[in-house]
Amino acid sequence: MRKLALLLLVTSFVLSGCNSNAKEERYNNMSPNEIYQEGTKHVLKKRYAEAIEDFEALESRYPFGEFADKAQLGAIYAYYENEDYPSAVPAVERFLRMYPRHPNVDYAYYMKGLAHFSESQTFFADYLPFDRADHDMSSAKKSMQSFYVLTTRFPNSIYTNDAKQRMIYLRNVMAQNELVAARFYMRKGAYLAAANRASNVITHFDQSPCMAEALAIMVEAYRKLELPQLANDSYRVLVLNYPNSAFVKELG
Repeated sequence: MRKLALLLLVTSFVLSGCNSNAKEERYNNMSPNEIYQEGTKHVLKKRYAEAIEDFEALESRYPFGEFADKAQLGAIYAYYENEDYPSAVPAVERFLRMYPRHPNVDYAYYMKGLAHFSESQTFFADYLPFDRADHDMSSAKKSMQSFYVLTTRFPNSIYTNDAKQRMIYLRNVMAQNELVAARFYMRKGAYLAAANRASNVITHFDQSPCMAEALAIMVEAYRKLELPQLANDSYRVLVLNYPNSAFVKELG
């Protein structure tokens, strides 16, 4: 049995090597333009794994040729569409290092933002329905940062409007995350922590839909902490800005 298993393993390596050699030989007989067109064709057919192979082969064979930048951009897109976000992000960073003045730098920042955005979406779908104190917002923050660079450096880019809309969404989700944490700490009786997390909403996400509840949590937390001045100040801000909120009546 051991000999048979070893034979099968060796055979698989040989076949794998043959397949690899066959691919390499195929590229040997193709010009840079033909390899690029092959990758483009695979993208159009949504065969992203094959497109990645083509673009990677093109760049490795012709790293200083006229198609090198196109190969990198093609690979970035194929990584993203193949949902390989951990590969897409460093591919973008490498492109930005090599071509900081490239005409498609705005596209690179957009794709970097999209990759982190998609990573955050997976996380939000898995965890946000659950009322837990701490969620990892690192992907959302990185997405915001990339979109911010895009929108400030390239305000007229065709990608800027979409990036701005995604930034609004991300800000609201991050505000909601702070609110989830504030609620959690209130239930646990950690009133100072609750007030601090609610205060983060007021300070950093002042246009989010979470503002009224964040102020209400601050009022309640400061009352529990026997800090009447802070509680009253927070309540006045709540009444002034959200006079019709249900929280005004509850806390009045």
